Amino acid sequence: MKEKIKYTDEPMGKVKVISDFLPSPKELALKDETVKVTISLSKTSVEFFKKEAKKYNTPYQKMIRRLLDEYTAHQ
Repeated sequence: MKEKIKYTDEPMGKVKVISDFLPSPKELALKDETVKVTISLSKTSVEFFKKEAKKYNTPYQKMIRRLLDEYTAHQ
């Protein structure tokens, strides 16, 4: 940054305070309790998740777990 930021004491207008909706650092640090299972999935499904996981640089098993978690949360 070559230019310095100049702050001014101008009115901000109408301000709206919103409630804190972010999880606490303690909640972010906790890992979900997991259970190891053995499951047979179709080759097509596993290839899809592996391909998508590679795009987002994340483990494909984690993507499958999150999908199942979202499904069960809405049932």
